[in-house]
This record gives sequence, structure tokens and C-alpha cells, in this order.
Amino acid sequence: MKFRDYYEILGIARNASEKEIKTAFRRLARKYHPDLHTGEEKKKAEEKFKELNEANEVLSDPEKRKKYDQLGADWQQGMDFTPPPGYGEVHFDDRNMGGFSDFFQTIFGGMGGGFRSQRTRPTWPQPGNDIEADIQLTLEEAYQGGKRVIRLSSSEVCSSCLGTGMKGKNLCPSCGGQGFMVKPKEIEVRIPPGAREGSRLRLKGQGESGLRGGQSGSLFLRIRIVPHPVFSLSGNDITIETPVYPWEAAIGTKIDVPTLDKEVTVKIPPESQEGQKLRLKGKGFPGKGGGRGDQYIKLKIINPSKIDKKERRLFEQMAKIHHDDPRKSLFSGRR
Repeated sequence: MKFRDYYEILGIARNASEKEIKTAFRRLARKYHPDLHTGEEKKKAEEKFKELNEANEVLSDPEKRKKYDQLGADWQQGMDFTPPPGYGEVHFDDRNMGGFSDFFQTIFGGMGGGFRSQRTRPTWPQPGNDIEADIQLTLEEAYQGGKRVIRLSSSEVCSSCLGTGMKGKNLCPSCGGQGFMVKPKEIEVRIPPGAREGSRLRLKGQGESGLRGGQSGSLFLRIRIVPHPVFSLSGNDITIETPVYPWEAAIGTKIDVPTLDKEVTVKIPPESQEGQKLRLKGKGFPGKGGGRGDQYIKLKIINPSKIDKKERRLFEQMAKIHHDDPRKSLFSGRR
């Protein structure tokens, strides 16, 4: 038969703690629960879910894990494997073992004598785990705040076994003995005005459901602000690169530019230069202690993509009457 590496299936180290085993299993169970897939993907998810259940069944039980570890760490998943003598003489019968692999049945389901391990399930309330997820906001959403409906997968107490994981003396067929079901759900989230990159929103009771009446965990949403096509944010200040034509920069003009609130009219002073910044006080992002940062208009001088004959003559006249050399600084110290 083929050896099954339960540690590899759960993606954990061989010295993983009980908490790490539980966390890894729940994370993968949420991902591969068959109810979240359709068609061919559903069949693949069912097989993967069975593997996860089997790995968790062994590694979460100290007796089974100890016995499994005695096989050695040199075996790799999928390698041909022959059980050592005597392994078929030990029988664990604390759960229904139907649906597990031949490898599991051979190691833990022998028909001979030997000792029996009875693992009792806790009967006291167990709180649900907290969940962390990212929520992406535009700069405007982070600035203005508001409401957003998000969709995610979360575990809920199995309605069939009420979180016990058992139906009579057998595993609950609905949840695979885990006491919870992974289901998609929608949650309305309130985004506070001035939400900042990396900050977290806590939604109490929206995490994993507790077992046997335990309190549900919390959902923590980590704010991620997506890059803006026009604005760039640094601290509380906002910068917008603004194109102007050469004559606008040379003789000055008035232009309209957007801010996070509305459009404003800005005066471009005469003889403005490429890269020059104009400041709009208090038009930036809200600060943590109140107030707002500034918005900076960074000038970018561009040439027209097309010019007609009349425009060309004007440029030629300008070239004749203007004698300043814009490149003289390149030769400073060399002449």
C-alpha cells in the first residue's frame, strides 16, 4: 500500500503543537469543504476533505499520533509501504472508521486483540476561533467611510449534531465529526471615515462559531488601500501629478484639479518649472489626532502631441527671440 504523510497533508511540521494541528485543519477544511465547490471541483474537494479528516483524526489524538510517529519520519507520501509486524494487533475503536483509507485501516483498524483507546470528547463550551481577512478599499472609500457588504466562508455549528460531532455512536455524516460546517455568508461592514492602511476592524461574533454553546470568535478585517490612478498617499499628505503645457507654465494660468472632496481651481504662477509643487492646505487625508494633511500639485510640463502650421510659426518665433540656454548647467565647472 502507499504510505500517507499526514503532516504533509496538513502542511505542518512533525513537531507541530495541538493548536497548530487544529488551526491547520480548520483552515484547510474551510478551503476544501465540498459545499463550497461544484462540478469536477466538488469531487476533488471531497477527496481532499477526506484526506484532511483522516490526517486530523490521527494527529489530533495523542495515542494515534504516537503510534503513527513510530513508523518513522523517512517515509514519504505515496511511497510503497509495508506495516511492521504487530501493527495489525492494535485496535482503536473510539470512532467509526468508515471512509478512511486502507493505510489507516491497516495501522489503526486491525482485528486482533490488544488495547483499546477511548478518547472522550469535551462536554464544556468551547469558544470559536478568531478569523483574519483583508478588505480592499479605494482611497475615496477609506477617506469617506461608509458601508460595504463582504462575502466570506465561515464555520458554523453543525445543525445536525449541534456541535458534538457524533450521531449516536458514529461520526456525524453532515460535518464529518468536526462539529462545524463551512458555509459562505455575507456581512455588512461599516468603514469609519479616515480608515488607514494596515489598521484592523473588529467584528465581534463574526468569527468561527463556538461549540456546545461557546462564544463565537471575532472577525478582524485588515485595511488594504489599493493604488489610486491619480492620487498618491504619503502619511497624511496627498500628491497629484498635474500636466501643464509649456506656455501655461511660462505665463501662468488657472486650472481645475480634483481633491478628495471636490474640484478646486488653482492658480499656476508665471515661470513655473517642471516638478514644482503647489500646496493646497488641509486638502489631504485625515490625521489620527484630527485635522487633515495637505494636497500637493506636482507640475509636469508636456508638449502638445500635434501642432498646426500657425502654432509651429509661433514656436519658431519663440526660438529666435529667447536666448537663454536651458542646458548650460550641464557644463558648469568644465569651461
